Amino acid sequence: MAKVQISNVNVLANPAPFSDPFQFEVTIECIDDLPNDIECKVVYVGSAESEQYDQVLDSILVGPVPAGRHMFVFKADAPDPTKIPTNDILGVTIVLIVCSYLGKEFVRVGYYVNNDYLDNELRENPPEIPQLDKVQKNILASNPRVTRFKIDWDGQEQQHPQEQQIMAEPELQQHNQPTSSHHHDEPIVQVPPVEMSMDAMAF
Repeated sequence: MAKVQISNVNVLANPAPFSDPFQFEVTIECIDDLPNDIECKVVYVGSAESEQYDQVLDSILVGPVPAGRHMFVFKADAPDPTKIPTNDILGVTIVLIVCSYLGKEFVRVGYYVNNDYLDNELRENPPEIPQLDKVQKNILASNPRVTRFKIDWDGQEQQHPQEQQIMAEPELQQHNQPTSSHHHDEPIVQVPPVEMSMDAMAF
């Protein structure tokens, strides 16, 4: 049994301008005292074509962690657009919250992020170089994809992923899964710009 579970995540300040930071309120449940730190990272998937465009936006250490329920707010800077292929700045991508203990990942929570213009004219006739000051990012907070990894909390066993999709939107499930060999568990799907829910994730 996992000694730590993420019991809830609230996506804060969503939607927001592209250049604004990501903010997540994370609640964890710990069933036993952990003498070492939990490492949490926010990772932005810059392109479905290659993991070389992934950006670690921030990393924090939480701990030592006593048994019980704990909440913290994780704030991470926006991605560096100069490190994202121009054709991948707009559209749908993924942001991940990745948690590890003793160097072993035990859970990741992935969200779809839709980057698009608010102005209809810019949507219909997007400039060749994206105007980032007019781009809004919208996190699909109601449709997280949670992947849990079974680890030995003493750091000896290998990981075994157990993926769960929580509160999936029916219209999103209708899209075909891509065949990209990209290493992330979360699929990239093309969806039209829509007003996305800001509801918290329920585990």
